[in-house]
Amino acid sequence: MEPLIARAARDLLDADYAIALTGAGMSTESGIPDFRGPSGIWTRDPAAERRAYQSYDRFVLDPAAWWKERLAMRGSGRGWSEAEPNAGHYALAELEDIGILKAVLTQNVDGLHEKAGSKHVLEYHGSVVKLRCQSCGSRFPIDDYDLEEMARLGDLPPHCPGCAGVLKTDVVEFGEPIPSDVAMLSEDEARHCDLMLICGTSAVVYPFASLPALARERAGVTIIEVNAQPTPLTFGGASDYLIQGKTGEVLPAIVSRVHEHRRER
Repeated sequence: MEPLIARAARDLLDADYAIALTGAGMSTESGIPDFRGPSGIWTRDPAAERRAYQSYDRFVLDPAAWWKERLAMRGSGRGWSEAEPNAGHYALAELEDIGILKAVLTQNVDGLHEKAGSKHVLEYHGSVVKLRCQSCGSRFPIDDYDLEEMARLGDLPPHCPGCAGVLKTDVVEFGEPIPSDVAMLSEDEARHCDLMLICGTSAVVYPFASLPALARERAGVTIIEVNAQPTPLTFGGASDYLIQGKTGEVLPAIVSRVHEHRRER
């Protein structure tokens, strides 16, 4: 593994525009369970998966009822705010801070990249700590709204202070389109990068999983995987090489090597 870590550090230092793509493998190391893994939320509770597939349709039909149901469920989003970033999150934030990493594109909805200090984060599937207007697309911190009090007073759903549109959680539900601003910016980043660092994602959830293919259209792009297991990107040759291991261990090791190589240059 050590030669690959050194190689990744050199590739990052040689890159003009490096970005990272991250998935659930980073969040599980912060104690947030995945959905379909051996101990995943839906593995343990298949009924929850069925409800998830119906959620967006229920919101469209009756936003107030959807909000009441969401607030009555455990894990509506506030509990996730107690999770803390792990060493992998901090490593990516450090790479951005020293000017190497230009953006983090994440499937995760837990807000841990921003909590770790990353500034240019595109949350492809939204965030549990934000609300999003269904009319104008504006986003607001969920803590700006006392949703429980609004439910008690019969004031659900919450509305946008700008355009009065209906607000839902920013998390993208099944059947809900990826917000156009995030989708377009993510595609732009993928096409512009000359290095893509793929961390903790199985690369099977689309359209997010199509971003490496967009990057590969650019001549000379380097795609590096940091994953516990090989993925379709590994088997299909979309990535240049795989560093197999936990992101919370591999990414800090890469950052350490980056500092070493910078001192040597």
